[in-house]
Amino acid sequence: MQELALKGFGEVLKTVTFRVRRYDPEKRELPKYMEYKVPVQMGMTVLDGILYIKEHLDHSVSARYSCRMGICGSCGMIINGKEQLACQTQILELNKDLIKVDPMGNYPIVKDLVPDLSKLFRNHESVKPYIIREEEEPKSEFLQTPEQREEYAMFTDCILCGMCLSACPTNATDELYLGPQSLAQGYRYITDNRDMGFNERLNVLDSKHGVWRCHFSGACSEVCPKGVDPALGVQLLRQLLASNSFVKYKQKEATKGPERKSVSGVS
Repeated sequence: MQELALKGFGEVLKTVTFRVRRYDPEKRELPKYMEYKVPVQMGMTVLDGILYIKEHLDHSVSARYSCRMGICGSCGMIINGKEQLACQTQILELNKDLIKVDPMGNYPIVKDLVPDLSKLFRNHESVKPYIIREEEEPKSEFLQTPEQREEYAMFTDCILCGMCLSACPTNATDELYLGPQSLAQGYRYITDNRDMGFNERLNVLDSKHGVWRCHFSGACSEVCPKGVDPALGVQLLRQLLASNSFVKYKQKEATKGPERKSVSGVS
């Protein structure tokens, strides 16, 4: 066991069993669990454990990861029954001798622990997650006060990990449901004082599979690794839509900053 310990992590403190869900759609076999013994050292994360399995025990295990710093959101999976980022989950802090690892729910599976996140990105794109303006070419910057940014600041921390959709019970029963991530991002841009695209997003957000489909279980907010509260965003979006249901919504235009001279034109 000591010979296979990871370099740079120190001595082996204990051995845990990883129970990993294995599934390959191309083989047309039912999903199954396989167990692997992993020597644990101080500082090892669940992602380190999975990579240990892949490098030393079973090269066929598939998982998605990238930054290993909790920023990219690539390594979202269900660890001991809860959606978590594998790179941020310390094995010793779980305080378990058995660690059960599943791919995120409510997504098709590419292989093993790798979900197909196409639905997440498609729904995100549908709410037009960018600033919409009426003029074609802005001639200057649009100013924003700290108080105006604070209205939506929390929702800018979303890293598109997709764990909120995995935990969402409504998403499990309605394949067309936009999901908490997209709805919260819709609220983020609507409340941005620089944005003027409320009416362009209305048909998507205020639809049969939109904001009113949420049952407010709050599971999405419980699993967010960045502390975003998408359940709150959905409720605030409902309030906004309800308050403007009988009047034409018109956002205040952002204050324009001074015109800038082109740097290339300076001699």
